[in-house]
Amino acid sequence: MTEHPTAGIDETVHQRHRLGILTIAAEAKRVEFGYLKSTLELTAGNLSRHITVLEEAGLLEVEKGYDGKRPKTWVSITNKGREALAAEMAALRALLDRHDRG
Repeated sequence: MTEHPTAGIDETVHQRHRLGILTIAAEAKRVEFGYLKSTLELTAGNLSRHITVLEEAGLLEVEKGYDGKRPKTWVSITNKGREALAAEMAALRALLDRHDRG
C-alpha cells in the first residue's frame, strides 16, 4: 500500500501563517518584517513567534539592521526552507490529484 499524501505534510511548514511567510520569502530575495506583518495581517508578536519557529528549524535566516535610523528586520528563505516548501507543495498537489481522481 502506498503512503497517503498527508504523510508528506510538515507541521512546521503547513501552519497557515508559516506557509505564507515561506511562500512570500521564496518570491523575494529578502522580505521586510513590516511587509509580512501587513500582508499576512498578523500582530508583531505572532509574526515574531512564527519567524522564530521557522528560523530554529533552519528554514529562514533573519537579518537585523537599520534603514537610516529606523531598526528593520529582514527575512530570507534558506535552501533548506526552499526544499521544505517544495516538499509541502508536492504533498498538497498529491492530495489534490487524489481528491480529483476520487
